[in-house]
This record gives sequence, structure tokens and C-alpha cells, in this order.
Amino acid sequence: MIFVGLHNLQRSASFFLLAVDQLPSPPCRRRSASFFLLAVDQLASSTGRRSSISYLLASASTVALSLIVIWVASLCKIFFGATFSSKAAILGETPQKKNVMFVIAHPDDESMFFSPTINYLSSNAYNLHILCLSTGNADAMGSIRKDELYRACAVLKVPLQQLKILDHPNLQDGFGQVWSHDLLANIIEEEVTTHDIHTIITFDNYGVSGHCNHRDVHHGVLNFLQTNSGRNIKAWELVSLNIFRKYCGSVDIWLSILSTNKDLSKVIIINEQPRKSFIAMAQHLSQWVWYVSFPKYDLMFLSLTMMNVKHDKN
Repeated sequence: MIFVGLHNLQRSASFFLLAVDQLPSPPCRRRSASFFLLAVDQLASSTGRRSSISYLLASASTVALSLIVIWVASLCKIFFGATFSSKAAILGETPQKKNVMFVIAHPDDESMFFSPTINYLSSNAYNLHILCLSTGNADAMGSIRKDELYRACAVLKVPLQQLKILDHPNLQDGFGQVWSHDLLANIIEEEVTTHDIHTIITFDNYGVSGHCNHRDVHHGVLNFLQTNSGRNIKAWELVSLNIFRKYCGSVDIWLSILSTNKDLSKVIIINEQPRKSFIAMAQHLSQWVWYVSFPKYDLMFLSLTMMNVKHDKN
């Protein structure tokens, strides 16, 4: 409304100046009218700038409020709508197929990446095994990290006798270490046979964080599946998120739901016990330096602690 009023005032002043020019009046009157019109122009310009700033602030407030509403709605969806009918697909439809093995690369992978799935399966009486393919000795803390993994598994209710940690000379932790896919496949086959495993859960091709050991584990499992196709072993991989989705936090639930609706080979498992996941991760005290030094890992952990998106590898 203020812009309309100022515009009318400017138009009236222009007509006033035109009328003055037509009259035999002293020059001072014309100058007075000119000054009046200039003042109106300056007032309109100043008010327009203030109104533009007010509009931008109002728009920013609206966007911020919308983001807060979306964030709160996302948390409500996670904590109060955690049951998805597709979730049963990860377990198989046969009740007796309850032996599930997580194949991970390092101590802390189970808490950092897979805790939503571990929590769900353990709360539904599934028989969980964890095969950890290294001690995580890249910083000469392998023995410490082994103890931390045992404590984390106790928190996650994974039987300690069903946790196996390898210290193989050809499977050492490190970004420059290349793990043989054939060796991994042989180790996995031995564990599957020994414990009558029906379902394997591991990393996808990117390995969530991009760590080369995670990616090698994926290829080792894939190698095992290809050479044992007749055994009817179910396998699922944890879907890696792009950088945008990693930083979305709880809001990513909507993108995950959309992706699983489009791809029936994917399922979402919401973490119904996030506090337990944080307590389990707290057992890996030696690794907290990574989260202090690199905040992106903290955000990644927060996102993965809320939910897991699994993709059927079969």
C-alpha cells in the first residue's frame, strides 16, 4: 500500500509542477515545486529499500520456519512411525531363517554403520553373528580396538561368542592396504558353513565412507555369492548416501522413503533404540578423535544411527 500512495503523491506533484509552469508565477514557486518532487522521489526510494529489506527478512524467516517444521516432522516420522511393512523383507519370510551375519572391516563399523539393523534384529530374537575382518591396527591400537568391539557388542546384545575378529597378515587395516577378494570369499564361506548363516549384511560398492577396506569387503561378499549361487544365501548391502543426504540428518527419511518406494529391492530400517547406538559407539573411545577432528564423520554417524537403507544384493 505504501508504494501505491507514494506513486500517487509523485504523480500529483508532477501535475502540480506542470500547472505552475503554465502560470505567470515567480521562479521561486517553480523551484519550490521541484524541491517538493525531489523530496518525494527520495522518500519513495528510501522506503522502497527498507521495504525490500523487510521482504527479504520475512522470506528468510518463512524459509527457516519451514525447515524447522520439516525437521520436526522428520524426527516424528523416525521416532513414532518406525514400522515399515517392507522391513520384514530383510529377514526373509521363513521363520527358521534367523541366522544373520554382519561382515565388517574394522572395530566400530558395527556401531557406526549398522546399529539400526542390529538393534532391530536383536529385538526380534534373531541370532546375530559379526565377522570383523581386521583388528583396526593402522595406528597400532589393534588390541585396544578389539576390547572396544567386545564392549560395544555387549551393549548391542550380540553374543560375544558369536563375534569373530581376524588378525590376518593379508587383511591389515589401512587406506593403502588391498585385500584379496578371493581370500575374503573363502573366509566368509567358512563362517557361513560353520554357523549355518542364512543372511549376510555388509557394505555396498562405495563402502559408505569410501574406505578401501569397506569396498574390498563388499567385493569379497559378492565373490562369495557368485561362487555359491546354489546355496540360497540372502545378502543385503548398506546403501551409501551422497554428501547432500549425509548432511540432511533426519530430513533424509523422506528421500529414503521415496527411493524405497521406487525400488522394491530396498528397505528402510529405522533405529528404534538410538540411545543404545550412541552408548555402543561410546565404547570405541580410541576412535572419537576422528569425530573431533572431522565433524563430517559425526554427522554421518548421526544420520546412519537414525536409519539404515538396505539394498538386496541377490
